[in-house]
Formats: sequence, C-alpha cells, structure tokens
Amino acid sequence: MVDSHNDILSQTTENGYILDKDLRGKTHTDLARLKEGGVDVQIFSVFCDGDQINPYQLANRQMDSLDAVLKRNPDKIIKVADSKELFDVVKQKKIAAMFGVEGGHMIENDLNKLADFYKRGARYMTLTWVNSNSWATSSNDETFNKELPHKGLTEFGKQVIKRMNELGMLIDVSHVGVQTFWDVINTTTKPVIASHSAVYALCQHNRNLNDEQIKAIAKNGGVIQVNFYCGFLDNNYYKNKEIFMKKYSMETDSLTKAGVGKSGIEQFLFGRHKSEVEQLRVPLSLLIDHIEYIIKLVGVDYVGLGSDFDGIESSPLELNDVTGYPLITKALVARGYNKQDITKILGGNFLRVLKANETK
Repeated sequence: MVDSHNDILSQTTENGYILDKDLRGKTHTDLARLKEGGVDVQIFSVFCDGDQINPYQLANRQMDSLDAVLKRNPDKIIKVADSKELFDVVKQKKIAAMFGVEGGHMIENDLNKLADFYKRGARYMTLTWVNSNSWATSSNDETFNKELPHKGLTEFGKQVIKRMNELGMLIDVSHVGVQTFWDVINTTTKPVIASHSAVYALCQHNRNLNDEQIKAIAKNGGVIQVNFYCGFLDNNYYKNKEIFMKKYSMETDSLTKAGVGKSGIEQFLFGRHKSEVEQLRVPLSLLIDHIEYIIKLVGVDYVGLGSDFDGIESSPLELNDVTGYPLITKALVARGYNKQDITKILGGNFLRVLKANETK
C-alpha cells in the first residue's frame, strides 16, 4: 500500500506537531495511524508556496523534521533510497519513507540543489505548485494569468527534466499547466507520475487531467495517483463551500483584520462548524469513480493513490484520516476488481514506475 502524497511535514513545521505523537483530532496523519491504516510506503511532501523566502532552506527544515522522527523510531519507519531497499523494509513490516518535493521553485534555479534533494531522499519533484516558477508554468497560471511571459518549459526547464532523468528522480506533473505537461512528455526519457491529481471529465477543475493527458501518461508508462480532495472529485464542492464561507463572512472579516491568512481562516471555520462541514463532503464512491474512469480509459496499470492528506480541508465521507485506506480496498472488491488488480492500484503501479526511473 503506497500513498504518494501526504502533507503532514507542513503541519509539523508550521504548527509544531510531532509525527510520532498521537495527533488524532488535529491532523489526518501520525505514525501510529499510518501503521493502523496499513500504509507500507509513504512519500512525504516537502512544500511551501511561491511567496516563501529561502524555499530551499525551508524544504530542508521539513526534511530535518522527518529525519528526527526516523531517528527515534527505527523499529517502525525507515527512509529508503530505491525499490530494493523499499521491499526489504516492507518485508520487515516497517514503513518505507521517501520525500516528494512539491514545487520546483524550491531548487532556486540551481541543479545542484536538485541533486541535494535527491541525496536527502527526494524521489520525485512536482515541477510547479499553484505558482509558476521561472522555468515551468503552472495549471493555475496557464488557466487564469493572461500576462504570463511564457508558457510551458523554458530551456532551463528542459535541463531540469533531463537532470531528473539522470538522477532517477520521478517527474511529477500534478499542478503543471497543459503546455508544461506536453513539454515534459516530449522531453522525458522516463515514465512520469501525477502524484495527486484526479479526472477532468468527472470534475472540471483546472488541476485535473483531461483524457488526452491520461492517455499520454499511460503511453509514457507512467501512473496517475488519484487525489482525495473533495474539490477535485465533485463539481459542486466549491459552490457549496462558497455558500458556507459567505454564511460566516463576519467571522472571516474579523480574522482577516487580526492578520489571519486564508488557509488559517478556513481551518478555524471548518473546526468551529464541524457538523456543517461534514455536509460538504462527497461520498467515497466518487473517489472510486475517478479511479475506475482511468481504468476504463487506459487500463488498470496506470492508476494509484495520492491522498493529499493534511494538505486538504475535506476528504470523502468515511475517509477521515490515514486509517481509512482499507475502505478503498473494500470498495474496489465490491466493484468486482480481483486481488491482482487491487494490488496494482494500491501501490504496484507506483512501484513499477519508481523502478523504471532508477539508474542502477
């Protein structure tokens, strides 16, 4: 069981949470619950937004926070460098950990910093986040920013792709714009991943992948790790969320005046009005619909799970935290998938792509 995208390191860095403590009621994730949910391999996202000063430095701080947890818990979780080490750790019934760098701005236009991330255990990099960087444009900017100086990968962007191929670092096309996506497909010599994306045909959000992109990833031998965020699974989520936020606009105004940022305001309101927030959540069956759509379009070999836990404010009903993964298995069984197919979806497909990128 592989989850390719979990944002708990942002929570530990920003809020002082400690991963090997009991964080129930505070986060989606802690070490004990990862084990309880049957997670064998967790890729921990290293994240900051495009406004962060010294993003490379912050990324290393987040990596330090996980390394400290690993040092205290060698009997439970171990950082692995490749698929061979990964399988050895899983056989010992421990969790295999890797990093995924979410946003190419964190390399600060320096290929040496990219290599440093690889040395520290980063096995994929998401080329952009919501923000573009100087060498790759994001989905958000390609959709909404009419004054972009360029679209897609620059020449330096293509160098980044080639260097990632050389290192054996997976190229992650989640968050990237359509032009960047096709530039990547035409540049890479290795299979790519979408570490936490869903299906545009089922939910028309610019972050989701259209049919041609899904087919291209399959042709490239890559994998799409389906995101659990309600806003990427159902078109109605954002409309309903907007109604909810308007209802509490007075609280929002007070918090804004007090200097609280957008995500902090949402976190506060979602925590305070839990019963109403519960009604915003979508059924688990919708997540399975996204998985099944990809399977029907290109086959069972090109889909997996990238939860985005602790980076999202709303997940499908029943999937309350990282202990919920067995419910996905159950739902896939109910839809008639056999053990071999479910093994591929839960992690086999991701591991195939990881191995295909390795240089040794």
